Amino acid sequence: MSKLTNFFKESYKELTQKVTWPTWAQLQSSAIVVMVASLIFAAVIFLMDFAFRHLMTAIYNLLY
Repeated sequence: MSKLTNFFKESYKELTQKVTWPTWAQLQSSAIVVMVASLIFAAVIFLMDFAFRHLMTAIYNLLY
């Protein structure tokens, strides 16, 4: 039981004294970067899906 108590005490100490938390401005800029990257990634996947769907439709129409 003492190991568990020691773990929680050290975890609390680390989170309150040793961790450098980002500022509000850093947090906002990081969130914007993540949102923009997610939108770009979603657009690329959409375009690949769109192109593949039309390509496969064209191939099926040629065969049948």
